[in-house]
Amino acid sequence: MKKLEEYVRSIPDFPEEGIIFRDVTSVLQDADGLHMAIDAMQETLKDVDFDVVVGPESRGFIFGVPIAYNMHKSFVPVRKKGKLPCETISMSYDLEYGSATIEMHKDAIKPGQKVVIVDDLIATGGTIEAIIKLVEQLGGEVVKIVFLMELAGLKGRERLAGKDVASVICYEGK
Repeated sequence: MKKLEEYVRSIPDFPEEGIIFRDVTSVLQDADGLHMAIDAMQETLKDVDFDVVVGPESRGFIFGVPIAYNMHKSFVPVRKKGKLPCETISMSYDLEYGSATIEMHKDAIKPGQKVVIVDDLIATGGTIEAIIKLVEQLGGEVVKIVFLMELAGLKGRERLAGKDVASVICYEGK
C-alpha cells in the first residue's frame, strides 16, 4: 500500500518560481488516498475530548465533515463573508497579497464548547488564527487543530503558539 505522502501531487514553480505546490486534489481523487487521509487526521483526535468540529471552506469542509460524522460530533462551517444566511460574526485577516474576511453563524458555538478545527493545509496560519478568534468570541475553547499537510517553512505553527496543533504530513519548505 502506498504511503499517504505518495498521493499528494507536487507541482514545481506554482504559483511562482521556487514554490512547490502541494495539491490535495490528487488525494481526494483516489479512494485509498482519501480514506487514508481521513483516518490519519481522525487518529490525531482519538484521545481528545471535544464537542464540535469547525472547518473553513472549502477544504476544511471536505476533511472536517467526515471526521465529525465518524466521531458523532456536529460540524460548523466557516465561510467567506456574505455566504451564511443567518446572523454572523466576522473576522478579517491579512493574506500574502491583501486581506480576507470570514464569518461564522453567531449561534454556531455555545459557551464552554470544546472545539476542534480541521483544515487541509497550514501555511502562514492566518485563516486558522482568525477562526480561533471567532470561536473564542462565542465562548468556545479550541482544544485541537488538525491539518492534513503543513508547510513548515512558512512558520504557521508559530502563529498558533499555545494551541495543540497536529499535521499528518509535514513539508520542510514553503
